[in-house]
Amino acid sequence: MKLITTLMALAGGALLAQAVQADDELLRKGEYLARAADCVACHTAPGGKPFAGGVEFKLPFGSLFSPNITPDKDTGIGAWTDDEFVSALQKGVGLDGKHYYPAFPYTSYTKMSRDDILAIKAYLGSLEPVSQTPPENTLGFPYNQRWGMVFWNLMFLDDQRLQADSQRSAEWNRGRYLVEGPGHCGECHSPRNLFQAVSADRSLAGNLIQGWNAYNISSDPSHGIGAWPADVLARYLKEGAAPGWGVAAGPMAEVVEHSLKHLNDADRQAIAVYLKDTPARDEGVARPQHPAVLEQTANNPLGHKLFADACASCHRWDGTGAQSPTAALVGLKTLNDPSASNLLGMLLSGHGSGDARVDRRMPAFGKIYGDQELAALSTFLLQRFGESGAQVSAQAVATRRGESLH
Repeated sequence: MKLITTLMALAGGALLAQAVQADDELLRKGEYLARAADCVACHTAPGGKPFAGGVEFKLPFGSLFSPNITPDKDTGIGAWTDDEFVSALQKGVGLDGKHYYPAFPYTSYTKMSRDDILAIKAYLGSLEPVSQTPPENTLGFPYNQRWGMVFWNLMFLDDQRLQADSQRSAEWNRGRYLVEGPGHCGECHSPRNLFQAVSADRSLAGNLIQGWNAYNISSDPSHGIGAWPADVLARYLKEGAAPGWGVAAGPMAEVVEHSLKHLNDADRQAIAVYLKDTPARDEGVARPQHPAVLEQTANNPLGHKLFADACASCHRWDGTGAQSPTAALVGLKTLNDPSASNLLGMLLSGHGSGDARVDRRMPAFGKIYGDQELAALSTFLLQRFGESGAQVSAQAVATRRGESLH
């Protein structure tokens, strides 16, 4: 009898250990997928607690504020059932039948499997509850009528899980799942139609997001990433920079910081492989076709002087970068964009977080130089390292300055 009792105790202990291991694996999977979906970016207000919501999304017809997704039972998702959470991500309909707006990318999350969504829920449920109610939305009529989303979903929501293509490799299918599902890349990098739905026939063709140009990432070799070597693109997703190809700035830098750099190498490579096989979209800002330093700057002595004083020591006159290859300017879309959207954003706000390597940071010049000075410097940069020949006005700087402050 004693032997039987001992064996039962051992068996029970083994089962408990297996259950604990399974729980740990589920939480690790959920954390990884939450990283892939970059949940923290949209649900963490500046200076606020992670996942507690309150991030403002400015739309043409008002502002939306993201909800609290910590496990607080009163203000978060602590009281949600599995079905309610899955419905929110796959159908855009949450607790008590509340419809969400497409600023929440459920049109992408709908492609995720139930198991993956519940893994994210398990991870969020393991976090510290935060009691915080976000501000009320400020949408004007008729956009504040949530019931109207029923008809929007009928037109634009494809409530289907993504199925693997048996004619493609496992790597391609994994990349497709990450790009179109949790990564929801097209939500920022695609134009939207009159109803704020992603334009399916222009997917990944680029879009302007809160003053920042989310560049074309289709397979087009000039306007997109088709000419990028796959390994270079994968490294860019990890490091936020690919010398001679691109530098992540603004919201994209945050995506790298909070999401992409935390993926494993195989997943980043899969994303690169898939993106290079997407339909080519011939629109947006083109990469310089013949990267070279142009000397069309003699009529801009102020820009020349500012570059000499503030830029040349790090970037060099030939744009090759002195401190590190990250500082290379030649070949970047940022310097071939006539609107100078991202260039002005970087000049005004700087680049690189406080914990980034010193040779990968750039100071903010918005408080040092005025609009006229930054207009001259931007014009110098565009004309020396790009091919658009564009000029930037002081008014354009003032407008962009206003955008960067909100």
